[in-house]
Amino acid sequence: MDHHRYRHALSARLEATELAFPQAEFDARRTRVRSAMEAAGLDALLLTDPADIHYLTGYNTFEVSVHTCLVVSMERLVLQVPSIETGPAVVTASVDEILGYRWEGIGEVIEPLVDTLTPYRAIGLDIFAASLRHGVIRELQARLGAGRFHDKGGELLDRIRIVKSEAELACLRESARITSLGLTAAMDVIEPGITDNEVAAEGARAMLAAGSEFMSMQPIVTTGRRISVIHMNHQRHAIAADEPVFLEFGSAFRRYTAPMMCTAVAGRASREMHAMRDVCRALFEALTEAMRPGNGFEDAARAAEAVLAPHADRVFFSGVFGYAVGAQFPPSWVEGSGYIARDQVREFQAGMVFHLPLCLRVPGEWGIGISDTVLVTPDGGVPITDNAWRIRET
Repeated sequence: MDHHRYRHALSARLEATELAFPQAEFDARRTRVRSAMEAAGLDALLLTDPADIHYLTGYNTFEVSVHTCLVVSMERLVLQVPSIETGPAVVTASVDEILGYRWEGIGEVIEPLVDTLTPYRAIGLDIFAASLRHGVIRELQARLGAGRFHDKGGELLDRIRIVKSEAELACLRESARITSLGLTAAMDVIEPGITDNEVAAEGARAMLAAGSEFMSMQPIVTTGRRISVIHMNHQRHAIAADEPVFLEFGSAFRRYTAPMMCTAVAGRASREMHAMRDVCRALFEALTEAMRPGNGFEDAARAAEAVLAPHADRVFFSGVFGYAVGAQFPPSWVEGSGYIARDQVREFQAGMVFHLPLCLRVPGEWGIGISDTVLVTPDGGVPITDNAWRIRET
């Protein structure tokens, strides 16, 4: 049977049987988005980011490299997927219509989308989405006119998605629980002579066994001097005696990720390593104190910068003290809806959730990274994860 018959056969038995949340949760999200669309003067949204599509429909697949889009109007949700994603669209998504195209026939995308979008005069896009294909938008603009398309879609979704519902917080807390199990299991096997891959493997095994789905980023493990190079990963390196080991894990539960960083030492940590841990902790306390409704993202960043200033010539820090997390897909668990950093004009609201990636790197030597995922409350930032905030010595 072709993918059209396949869709109808599946719908008869399994339609929406694996929704991530009750329908009422999706209805509430759609109401908020449509209200924002109306305020922005938009008739429709054309969304291509897998996490945005998941947020409004539940659509969930590990194949996110193919063209997929969602058209959101005041009346309907129309999901377009390739033939190989027909099954996930039927089983995991709640939409009004599914448009299929042959996986190998990308040219079949345009005409159905033109027909779907023709009634709408103002269509919002997320122009910075990596998933928005130039070929697709070029053809749509050629047929419908570039003037119909507006770059308001990404900001509109970000403002809504960054504040988490109770159902979302429950998923983040479950991810935090699983992440913690993975980190504990990984640190338990650290000793001189074991490889960074073996540490990562034990952490991955523990998280998968505890219920994690495929992760938006795989476990990150680096050792010694390699910690000082940002975004390195395990690569079959044997851990030396008294060498630090950096771990950053994030399990996925219903696609929600609460990441956490830890640092262990295969032996004893030096005095300087402990001192760097103290700086990380001081940064964390400054940030969580400032993460209150009404305070600005930049205000929190400046408070943290004041703590970091005496050490700024010695260590490298990325400049981003926190980033929003929620439901995401590979290649990253970073939501992208908000950053605690300089020149960020947003204000904190209760219900926002940030990972605070506090890793300080001494170039060419080592680094110390410790972090929590934190919920914004009226009393400041409260950890969802359960970091012990110490260097684990073996």
